[in-house]
Amino acid sequence: MAASIDSVESIRGLLDNCLTKLGFEVYPLKVGWYNSLLPATLRLSYPDDTLAVVVLSTPAMFEEAFLPFMKQRGCQGLSDPIDQCVRHHIASTVSQYFPEQKVDLRFDYELLPSRKPKFLAQTAAHVSGAAFYYQQSDVPDQPWAGKKMFGVCVHPRFGGWFAIRALLVFGDVMVGSKLVQPLPPDCVPSREARIQLLEAFNFRWQDWSYRDIIPPVRTYSQKQKDYFLTPPAQRFALLKTWGFLQSEDDRPDPSSDAQSQVNGHG
Repeated sequence: MAASIDSVESIRGLLDNCLTKLGFEVYPLKVGWYNSLLPATLRLSYPDDTLAVVVLSTPAMFEEAFLPFMKQRGCQGLSDPIDQCVRHHIASTVSQYFPEQKVDLRFDYELLPSRKPKFLAQTAAHVSGAAFYYQQSDVPDQPWAGKKMFGVCVHPRFGGWFAIRALLVFGDVMVGSKLVQPLPPDCVPSREARIQLLEAFNFRWQDWSYRDIIPPVRTYSQKQKDYFLTPPAQRFALLKTWGFLQSEDDRPDPSSDAQSQVNGHG
C-alpha cells in the first residue's frame, strides 16, 4: 500500500496519542535509510520504501508506564519486568489502532536464531533523527591507538537518559520521496566532547556520567536510578520491597538483561 506523507503522520499521530502519555517517543523512518548503513547480514528483509517507526522510552516511562503496569498487572512468568511492560503497551497500541495491518514488532532485547539482534537500535534511532549515534569514526585523530570503542546515542533533550525500545515495521505501507530523512541533532559537536563521551561510555559506563554529556531537561527519578543500578539478579527483591512480585512464580530471569544493561537498556 502506497502511503502519502499525511498517512505517515496519521500513523505517527495514532502511536503518539497512546504512547506519549506513557513516556515514549516515536519517530518514523524508511527501511532503506536503515539498511543503507548496514551489511547484508544485518539488513531488514523489506523494500527500501517500507515504513518503520522506532520507539524510545524517556525518563517519564518508569513512573507513567512501568510502576502502574506492575501495580495493575504484575510480572508474568520469568522474563524481565521492564521488557514485559514495554511489550504490553506497544503491542496493545498496535492491536488497537492497526488491527488490519501487517506490523512486525521487534524489541531491543530480542535475538534472531543466529544470535544477532532483531534490529540495531542505535542505528534506527540515528537514521530516524531521534538521537545522534556517536561512533569512533566520528572522532578525527583518534587517541585510542586502534582500540575498539563502542558507540552511544545522545538524545537532544535527554542526553543519555533514555532507551531505545522497539522497531515497528509496517510491512504493507510504502512511503515515497516526500518522507525526507531528517538529520539527528549533533549535540556533541566538538572532538574533545566526543572523546569524553566515548571514554565515559566505554570505560566508566557504570557511573552513568556519559548520560550527562549535555544538560538534560529531565533525568531518571531516584527510584528509577535505584532500579537500574540494582543488579538484574537482585531486582526481584527490590520490587518486592516496593510491594510488587509477591509470588515466587513472578521472579524475573536474572540474566535476561545483563547484556542490554551494558547497551543502555535502562
